[in-house]
Amino acid sequence: MKLIIDDACYAYNEIFSQFGEITAMAGRDINAASVKDADVLIVRSRTQVNETLLKGSSIKFVGSTVAGLDHVDQDYLKNNGIEFFSAQGCNSMAVAEFVIATILNLADKHNFNYQDKTLGIIGVGNVGSRLAAKAELLGIKTLLNDPIRQDNENLPNFVDLDTALSADIVTFHTPLTFDGKYPSYKLLNKANFHHISDQTIVFNAARGGVIVEEIWEKTQTLENVIDCWENEPNINKNLQKTAYLASPHIAGHSVDAKFMGSFMAYEALCDFLGEKQQENIKNLINPGVLTLKSENLLDCLNEVYDFKQDTVAIKNIQNFEYYRRNYPIRYEWPHFDSKVTLPIV
Repeated sequence: MKLIIDDACYAYNEIFSQFGEITAMAGRDINAASVKDADVLIVRSRTQVNETLLKGSSIKFVGSTVAGLDHVDQDYLKNNGIEFFSAQGCNSMAVAEFVIATILNLADKHNFNYQDKTLGIIGVGNVGSRLAAKAELLGIKTLLNDPIRQDNENLPNFVDLDTALSADIVTFHTPLTFDGKYPSYKLLNKANFHHISDQTIVFNAARGGVIVEEIWEKTQTLENVIDCWENEPNINKNLQKTAYLASPHIAGHSVDAKFMGSFMAYEALCDFLGEKQQENIKNLINPGVLTLKSENLLDCLNEVYDFKQDTVAIKNIQNFEYYRRNYPIRYEWPHFDSKVTLPIV
């Protein structure tokens, strides 16, 4: 069996070698010629998986080791009998940690009590749900908006979009969708941007295209935190220059998230092929207990990982893709022993 794998997939050789011959390459370089004779394709977000890529190939299984879906034409895969798996939720802890750590740093910079602020979470799926749980542990009031879940589950504590946008801190965690009853493309736009004031903190850790950047760059806010951009890696320079954090789509790039993405795709491929999982693969990420020296929560979170370094790293936009592919080691909070209680849920 022949496998084509994005070489940014975590431990791809150790995890997938039992299935056959691996050809690893940068996700952006995977093309129709490279997959033509392959049986399995394992990607991250930089490969557009569609008819252009797969027509005439022998691909039987596509695994995506990231949570996003906008790079995959699922209808084409289904209509052509190609099995598809996406590692939904693999990076939910990492993104929630990114948002919480940044809120605490902003509270320190602007000298406010984060427990006095409201947090509007737009998109309450894997990431949004975990973020809400962490925020509530810290005593932050949340305003949850997810009309798809609301329609399906009739959740009494959810709010409409305008209410969520009126929160002190607004953070987006939706997939990028263009159709259906509630498309997320240009969700924050000229019709509702007036809810964002000069005292609002706005996060985009969802997908580029959820916020209309042409309006955003002209809107005065307290702070912008931007991890996801339109036209990556050719990002909006005006927003980059003025953002508190301007990072290269790495909120979910913890070691744990990368491992889980690969491991979840591995599990799905084992099921598809009827092969037994190798138990030792679960031990590929095991840093042991990491001890934090700091004695307050903010310092502990920055000791775990200082996200400001990501902004510095892409001050030159040409470094955007390089830094993503060579991201520093970052473990999630459950690995750490601390003198203070970390919001782990």
